[in-house]
Amino acid sequence: MPFNLTSNQKQTITWLSVALAFILLLSLLGPILMPFIVAAILAYVLNPWLDKLCKIKIKGIHLPRPIAATLMILLVVACILAIVLIMVPILQKQIPLLHNQIPQFLNRFNTLVGPILHDFGIQATIDSEGIKAIISDHLASSGDVIGKAVLSSIRVGGTAVLGMLANFILIPIVLFYLLVDWHALIGRLRNFIPRRWLKQTQTWFKEVDELLAQYLRGQIMVMVILAIYYSLGLAIAGFDLALPVGILTGLLVFIPYLGYGLGLFLALVSAVLQFNDLHGLVAVGIVYGVGQALESFILTPKLVGERIGLHPLTVIFALMAFGQLFGFIGILVALPASAVISVAAKNLRLSYLNSSFYRQS
Repeated sequence: MPFNLTSNQKQTITWLSVALAFILLLSLLGPILMPFIVAAILAYVLNPWLDKLCKIKIKGIHLPRPIAATLMILLVVACILAIVLIMVPILQKQIPLLHNQIPQFLNRFNTLVGPILHDFGIQATIDSEGIKAIISDHLASSGDVIGKAVLSSIRVGGTAVLGMLANFILIPIVLFYLLVDWHALIGRLRNFIPRRWLKQTQTWFKEVDELLAQYLRGQIMVMVILAIYYSLGLAIAGFDLALPVGILTGLLVFIPYLGYGLGLFLALVSAVLQFNDLHGLVAVGIVYGVGQALESFILTPKLVGERIGLHPLTVIFALMAFGQLFGFIGILVALPASAVISVAAKNLRLSYLNSSFYRQS
């Protein structure tokens, strides 16, 4: 018996096919979507602050949205440049010192661990002189290393370098237009939703928006506070690389678990290379232990709430899965996308539990 479809069912299938084709097209265009995705994330985060900025009156006149958007983008660019200008000179100064510090650490390691291994009948030592020669060849001058790397990148992948620069230039341009037309764009997207799904879709989007707003905007405040805390804590402990390591640790908090672990690893490496005793390791343990407690018990509950309510294993899997599928952009959108998926999954679960398919005995 032939399967007859009604007119509404045919239209539904047609438009769902169009939507799937559009999603497929976006996946094929993935390599060029990076500036648009980054700009969209920034626009979503900055839009509430931009709305407040536009309410400011200057001589009785509200600040025009294009001017307010320009000021907001300049502020973001200034913050990014400030971080780069702070960190790059410090790293350029400290990296060349590694070719002296690493062999010294290896000698101390041999002195400490060698006798212990000898007691167990293991004859093993680290060739610190050989490693020093290798490091000296590669880290004799950070300027030369950086210059050679840049020149090599330009020779080998000039097109890729130009494409990256173009993306960085394109992000603030796309961000400007998104901020200026944000409410109009949201209204146009709302008009595309089928009327019979409008109420339910708006409810879902409102739930997702509250979830993402709580996470993204709160997480930014947590990142800033922790960057200041770790920088000050490591500086008080006498770390030469306190500023770059502290800032990186704070900024990497947006990658749950993995970010903190990487920051802790960088601090431990810095402690081992700088200090001749356990002072550095103890200082790292105290600073990062207090920092983790500060984040978990004070900052996150107050500023972020319960985040997106995902199990730690789910978060790690989401980061790895989206990173594998979409690269660095996947890592950026992993948690927001997981929030959307979690809301959809929750509603699908409720629909399933209320369906006759589930309830029929």
